[in-house]
Amino acid sequence: MRRPERVALVALVAVGMTACSLAPPYRAPEVPVAPQYANAVSPWTEAKPADRLARDSWWTLYGDARLDALQAKLLANNASLAAALAHYEQSEAVLRQVRAGLFPQIGLNANGTRNRESDTRPLRGATSPSYYNAYTIGAQLDYEVDLWGRVRDTVTAGKAEQVAAADDLAAARLSLQAQLADSYLQLNGFDRQVTVLRESIDAFARALKLTQSRHDGGIASGLDVARAQTQLSSAKSQLTQAQAQRSLVLHAIAVLVGDTASNFQLAADDGQVKVPTIPLEVPSLILQRRPDIAAAERRTAAANARIGVAKSAFYPQLTLDGQGGWQSSSWGSIATAPNRFWAIGPTLALNLFDGGRRKAVVAQAQAATDEAGARYRDVVLNAFAQVEDNLTLLRDLGAALVDQRAAADAAQRSVDLSMNRYREGAVGYLDVVQAQTTALDARRNVIDLETRQLRASVQLIRALGGGWSASAT
Repeated sequence: MRRPERVALVALVAVGMTACSLAPPYRAPEVPVAPQYANAVSPWTEAKPADRLARDSWWTLYGDARLDALQAKLLANNASLAAALAHYEQSEAVLRQVRAGLFPQIGLNANGTRNRESDTRPLRGATSPSYYNAYTIGAQLDYEVDLWGRVRDTVTAGKAEQVAAADDLAAARLSLQAQLADSYLQLNGFDRQVTVLRESIDAFARALKLTQSRHDGGIASGLDVARAQTQLSSAKSQLTQAQAQRSLVLHAIAVLVGDTASNFQLAADDGQVKVPTIPLEVPSLILQRRPDIAAAERRTAAANARIGVAKSAFYPQLTLDGQGGWQSSSWGSIATAPNRFWAIGPTLALNLFDGGRRKAVVAQAQAATDEAGARYRDVVLNAFAQVEDNLTLLRDLGAALVDQRAAADAAQRSVDLSMNRYREGAVGYLDVVQAQTTALDARRNVIDLETRQLRASVQLIRALGGGWSASAT
């Protein structure tokens, strides 16, 4: 290739490398952000730099070694998480595909044929042979000179989609971890319910025995015995129902950790889990703390870049094509100077009329950007609502627990008093039954409120983004 041709080639490539972009300047959609959370009250404190939740171990706030072990199994074995990882790997491969457009495409070919030419071929020369060999060794080069930024905007969109897929993976991981923590705390709540019911069944069985003895002695009526038996049987039914609900939660945990429901077991643990202190940051930082928000923002950026891709269709497309090699009718001497051939030159193509198709593609890209921006704002606003919802639950359930615990204590005193008076013959057994029922319900309501408060704390951590942050991806 002569020097002028080489200079022209380099100039065309340089123009492509410094291409402009027809995409609009990108700005993340604006959303209203409050200066602080409305329901941020103790024990949820403003976070300091050192208070940030650990990226991959926020659940350790609950101080439960079994939960820690289950979370490790989830990361290793969960099928949904494996699918999300595979989706992310696909996005990486797609990005590598679109990046290939930044570089020349080079191919090699070689062929050898034995040919027979038609005797009646039009314009056939008198000396043309009827039979001949043809051998070719060559190479081709194709390169789109990216004058209008079509390729680079495509790469920009691909990169944004790849980052969004990484954020999707983080969001899936956080969602599954929160589901596991939530299910585990439900399981603990049912274990505590089962313990209370078993204690109540023992107490009701003793009461039934006492009533039966009094009935045998002619002191109590058969009605009292029937009421005591009803109370005992009702408690046994409640125990069976609680155990069934525990089994369903256990099966859900098995799926989350990648095990079969038939084989998976967790021993009962009725130890009370404490609500942790959760550090809160200012609301604006939630935009960097939630992977689903980050994913929605990146998809808005990708859609914006595709507007540039669509607009580039209105301008000429410049490609540089080249080919070269050797051709000969004899294989043995093919790689000699006289057999050399080459061709190089640009191709400029412009679509003059398409019936409005390009305008429609641009309008579609702009509408897709508007849609992505609206979805981004929706995700952000829902995130703020989720934080406020769970802060409200934590606050109000905490206040309700104070009253419910007082009610449980009073109900237990009522049981003791009514039983003593029943032994003395001062009241009928109906008073005992009513007191026992109230006390059991009160104790179970305490456990229910404590479990709901713990579950709200998990959802608050999830709403805050767990330990994830945009700077860590």
